[in-house]
Amino acid sequence: MMVSYTLADGLRVGVEHLWPLAVLPVAVALLAYVVVWGEYGPRSASARSRRLLFGSRVLVVALLVVAAMGPYTVQTRETAGEPSVTLLADESASMAVYPNTTDSLVGDIEAEGVPVTRATVGSGNDSRLGDGIAANLRENGTVVVLSDGQVTDGRSLSAAAEEANALNATVSNVGISPTETERAVSIAGPQTVSAGLPTEFTVSLGAVEQPGPATVTVSVDGETVTTESVEAGESFTVSRSFNDTGTHRMTARVEGEDVYDVNDVYYRSVRVVEQPDLLYVSGGDYPLGEYLSDLYDVTEAETVPGDLDNYSAVVVQDRPANRLGNVSALQEHVIDGGGLVMVGGDNAYDNGGYEESPVASMLPVRVGNATGGTANIVLAIDVSGSSKEGLGVQKAVALDVLEQLGDENEVGVVAFNYRAFRVAELQQLGGNREAIADRIRRLQSGGATDIAVGLQGADELMGDEEGTIILLSDGNDYLGPPSAVANQLGREGTRIIGVGAAKRVNEQKMKRIASESGGSYFSASETDRLRLLFGGGSRRYEGQNLTIVTPDTFITSGVTLTANPGQANRVAVKSGADFQVATADGEPAIASWRFGLGRVVSVTAYDDDGTLGGLLRRPDSLVVTKSVNYAVGDPARTSTGVTAVSDARVGREATLTYRGENRPSAEDVSVRQVGENLYEGTFTPREVGYHDVLGTEYAANYPAEYGAFGRSQQLGSVVEATGGQTFAPDDGAAIARLARQQSTRVRTVRDSWGWLALLAALLVFLAEVVGRRVQVYRGRTTLESGLP
Repeated sequence: MMVSYTLADGLRVGVEHLWPLAVLPVAVALLAYVVVWGEYGPRSASARSRRLLFGSRVLVVALLVVAAMGPYTVQTRETAGEPSVTLLADESASMAVYPNTTDSLVGDIEAEGVPVTRATVGSGNDSRLGDGIAANLRENGTVVVLSDGQVTDGRSLSAAAEEANALNATVSNVGISPTETERAVSIAGPQTVSAGLPTEFTVSLGAVEQPGPATVTVSVDGETVTTESVEAGESFTVSRSFNDTGTHRMTARVEGEDVYDVNDVYYRSVRVVEQPDLLYVSGGDYPLGEYLSDLYDVTEAETVPGDLDNYSAVVVQDRPANRLGNVSALQEHVIDGGGLVMVGGDNAYDNGGYEESPVASMLPVRVGNATGGTANIVLAIDVSGSSKEGLGVQKAVALDVLEQLGDENEVGVVAFNYRAFRVAELQQLGGNREAIADRIRRLQSGGATDIAVGLQGADELMGDEEGTIILLSDGNDYLGPPSAVANQLGREGTRIIGVGAAKRVNEQKMKRIASESGGSYFSASETDRLRLLFGGGSRRYEGQNLTIVTPDTFITSGVTLTANPGQANRVAVKSGADFQVATADGEPAIASWRFGLGRVVSVTAYDDDGTLGGLLRRPDSLVVTKSVNYAVGDPARTSTGVTAVSDARVGREATLTYRGENRPSAEDVSVRQVGENLYEGTFTPREVGYHDVLGTEYAANYPAEYGAFGRSQQLGSVVEATGGQTFAPDDGAAIARLARQQSTRVRTVRDSWGWLALLAALLVFLAEVVGRRVQVYRGRTTLESGLP
């Protein structure tokens, strides 16, 4: 039986066993008998000597009993460990622009008496920095990273930070600056396009230590199409229409001396296919038919026929439900991957009886309801330590977002750092707006960031209902996998609208989270658009022209809207659909979503004469073209042979898609069947340039290691999340001090004191025996016992 008592703060005493106490009275009784009646009885010594002997022997027995009881103390105190530093050196290709300071830094640290373990976490074209950090973490340890933070493979830096926090380890880095000039050019854009349609490609230049603008030349099929003067980190757009079908080569080249030549050229293979076949269904002579005929191979009809196999998409304009034709065939067409653009008018949607027609299930809008209405909305507000300096901004944005929401919406609030906290239960906003706002004003910041936990907390608050999570965060997440959670929420019918609410926002991550759920992203200055999504009657957005609600989607990117159609069908955007464009008074003008394997666009704004009016004139006409292109999707969807090759990098596995009745075969290509008449192949390019696989040309570019130079912001985020520091390359002494601080910890220490009781018993016994011998030696007694 163990017994313990707390004597003071941080100090506890106790014993392991109580049973030895039962021995004490027995031993005392035996001692009393021996001293009084035995060897040391009245005839052998005086009463005083016997009392002293009895006392000393009782003390010895008591100390032995105490030792048998196992006395111990438990106290909390600071203890020094054995400081050491693990230096992770990145020796990958992207580090060639930095001076080599590893050896000198190791020498400086060891000169301070702290041993250094040196490990290489990247070499050549491989930068597995996240894996290297995770593999070298030790409990309460210090890891110092000498790297640019560019990760090309393996686990992410955020995953490594999570493991470091679990071990109470710190990740610090050495703040190095590039000294050599290096540039990398790239092209982004579609790989398959339709003949005759204008297509946009973005040419970007990444560079470090570039003394001035660099010259970038873009050529198509060997002919120069543009030459631009580009600063480091800038990009420009090339718009190109390909009239000839087949494969075309787009090449970008940057001029100037730098460390590597391999990334001075970027290759882009563009496959041009025939204009997609469109079926245009209308009951009148509308300008849209002529507009489409200039861009696509159009067949006109008054009703939808039963056979739609030859069409990539169907465009229906201003037709009532009872004159649509074969709606069942239209449904099968979309479910199987075809496109549908439903254009409104005086005879469509609410005016055409769509709400009672089977076509209603395919549309991204509900028919007959005004914009707004009720929705389940949870505000997930990031109050973590990373957002501390911007918490005032986040509160202001949160309150502004709350102001945009209509009174009839059901609204709840969750705050989160590495845990989620319920701030306000889901409740109707009308009548509770100020109470919810007051709770938002009271929020305080602190703790690590886990957006995934925040999203899960918001989902739990919403319960079994579908709805929308408005995520207000800086996007600087170090712990959880928010994109995976967002994807799952999207599949369950809950979308996420990301709002960048901080002074420094990781917009790329916030957009990714929103996109995974089927939602969209707004900056803090764009929250007025939430009125278009959730506004009530008194909070209706007011403008003069059409307004882009969800920017940077396929339909809205690069679009400028100046038209103001005078009419719009009465519809509401369905949950899970993308509200792309709104009318001047906030009603849906364009919405889209996926239905089955196909894509559907609803255009519900129209002019007073029943046509699209200004939407067919530049610059607004681009939104019409892009809406139809979105519905068309992959223009090579129905073709056979190789239909797509992923972006290929030298030394990295690439993927191709093949449609056909038989499994294809080619040297160095591994093929597997992934669907009916659908195959997927993998291969690894070995050289940059244009190559051929299964009769289709593709472009292979430099390894990803040569595509990004300069210090990654994500590495700095990991340092902040783990409590590390950023050191100068010549600051080995500071690194040694950090290692000593990390090795010194406040620990709970348990000390056993049974040995001390045994030692005391031995000393008392020896003292008593020596004392009696001295008495004999001095002649004070003649008794053999030595007692006078």
